[in-house]
Amino acid sequence: MTLTHQPTHQPTARATAGATLLGLLARDLAPDRLTTDPAATAAYATDRSGARPDGQPMAVVHAVHADDVRTTLRHAHALRVPVVPRGAGTGLSGGAAAAEGSLVLDLGRMNRITELSPDDQLAVVEPGVITAELDRAAAEHGLRYAPDPASAALSTIGGNIATNAGGLRCAKYGVTRDSVLGLDAVLADGTPLRTGRRTVKGVTGYDLTALLTGSEGTLGVITAATVRLRPIPVATATLAAYFATFAEAAAGATALTAARIEPALAELLDGPVLAAIDDAHGTGLRGRGAALLLVQCDGAGAAAEAARAAEVLRGRATSVEVTADPEEARELFAARRLALPSLERLGRPLIEDIAVPRSRLAEAVREIETIAARHAVPVHTLAHAADGNLHPILVIDPALPEVPEAAWAAASDIFATALRLGGTLTGEHGVGTLKRRWLAAELGPESVALHHRLKEAFDPHGILNPGKAI
Repeated sequence: MTLTHQPTHQPTARATAGATLLGLLARDLAPDRLTTDPAATAAYATDRSGARPDGQPMAVVHAVHADDVRTTLRHAHALRVPVVPRGAGTGLSGGAAAAEGSLVLDLGRMNRITELSPDDQLAVVEPGVITAELDRAAAEHGLRYAPDPASAALSTIGGNIATNAGGLRCAKYGVTRDSVLGLDAVLADGTPLRTGRRTVKGVTGYDLTALLTGSEGTLGVITAATVRLRPIPVATATLAAYFATFAEAAAGATALTAARIEPALAELLDGPVLAAIDDAHGTGLRGRGAALLLVQCDGAGAAAEAARAAEVLRGRATSVEVTADPEEARELFAARRLALPSLERLGRPLIEDIAVPRSRLAEAVREIETIAARHAVPVHTLAHAADGNLHPILVIDPALPEVPEAAWAAASDIFATALRLGGTLTGEHGVGTLKRRWLAAELGPESVALHHRLKEAFDPHGILNPGKAI
């Protein structure tokens, strides 16, 4: 029997479905909502992680209203075309990377704060609202949005919810999930869904709000969120402590926890990170120590708590400085926010995101240093020290087509260390594409199977952000 091959120019079923979808979207969406120019869609193939899928998306829908999302998903579901929801593209795990034949659903234009209630201390926002903009709007009423990711000036509320982002203040005020009261979302087939409520308490039914928060766009697309706001603290006090080694700084952070001190922020930077900031911005941080621990206490007892923290650290640190001046505090924490941009000047950062029990932070730091030496891979480490969340960052030559095997081996050893110490593969960045290979090691087969059954219930054709998270 002779096999007859189809001519290469004959469109495949997938290409036909894609072309049909574009025709329907062009018909049903406003003219400014759809982009198909390859020169423009190429920018949507990756996110800040640098993850590089095969090819690039065929088109981008720029949603302005929830109706745009419903229309897009209804047609994509019927035609089995994959859809990648996207906020600002600041994700660090490849969760917004879009491969060949996919459609990107860009939510950046859905950027309205539709309600801000000082009396109920809540806001209703669309997913494209920039995190820092919500914080500024709340500040006009003496309130703030507590989640404070380092990317707050760039990242969106929708993206933060999709990854259950943490940030600098989460040890005291919780991660994003702790500030989300309710969601409006659209399921894969275009069905609108409302979860949660406007009250602080509420236990009616399953907690679908918590399930969608952190689901990385694989279960539904968020179109609005009701989020909790909190009063701006009446006072803050900040201290900067320099140490002779990174391990001693980590032990100092653990000592604060043991002393029952609950800072709002406790950020740890190692020597290589300090040197990168110095090189990028002309500062002199590395010359003052091999590690920097930044601590901020807030509330009516901020000064007393900061004084106690300084007392605990003075026996361990080479120097400790305390300030109640908000401007000095902003300058200190500006160094922390400059860390990742400074490292990006050196190459492509492969940013890990483990968390360990706080009592084992120093042990994790020592293990990371040993792993870096064993694989001859330089590692720059940041940490949200008050909650045990470490970011060991491997900077890769951007000219390399793939991540070197030595880097993957080092990352694998770092993940194994986190799990051995009773921790997790990701504290706040999500799994995306970069950590899927290690997922089963943490969750176990039964949990992974349940994740897949949940995915099928929400998205039976598997069109929402396929290949991500699970």
